[in-house]
Amino acid sequence: MGRVLAIDFGERRIGLAISDPLKITAQGLPTIDTHITRDVLSCIQSIIKEKNITKVVVGMPRNMDGSIGFKGKQVKKFIGKLTQKIGVEVVAWDERLTSVQSKRSMKEMGTKQRKKGEVDRISATLILQSYLESFSKKAEDA
Repeated sequence: MGRVLAIDFGERRIGLAISDPLKITAQGLPTIDTHITRDVLSCIQSIIKEKNITKVVVGMPRNMDGSIGFKGKQVKKFIGKLTQKIGVEVVAWDERLTSVQSKRSMKEMGTKQRKKGEVDRISATLILQSYLESFSKKAEDA
């Protein structure tokens, strides 16, 4: 049974999270530092092969009114390149307020917010958990 990978795209860091095989829970993976990892797409492709990923969910930043701004356009370009490279389904998922939730979670856990990679990893985990929960809610409603 394949897993789902979530990506919180950033120019400096890319947060990652992976689902369990049953697609119930999300766990953070190490963050990719784009200044250290030159070929980010190949790095993600390796993770997909290694972890038996069947779907990738990419956080899509939206303005509060639902429109897509500058950052969203960057993410769309990234999704286009990623789709061509990896050969599995890629889904854009609304990520509004995940950074705020990440920072709040870190504060509650007593983790210093200076660890930027942690914010990105937690954001990816929140994106993935939201995506997974949307399917469990649909199943309950059916």
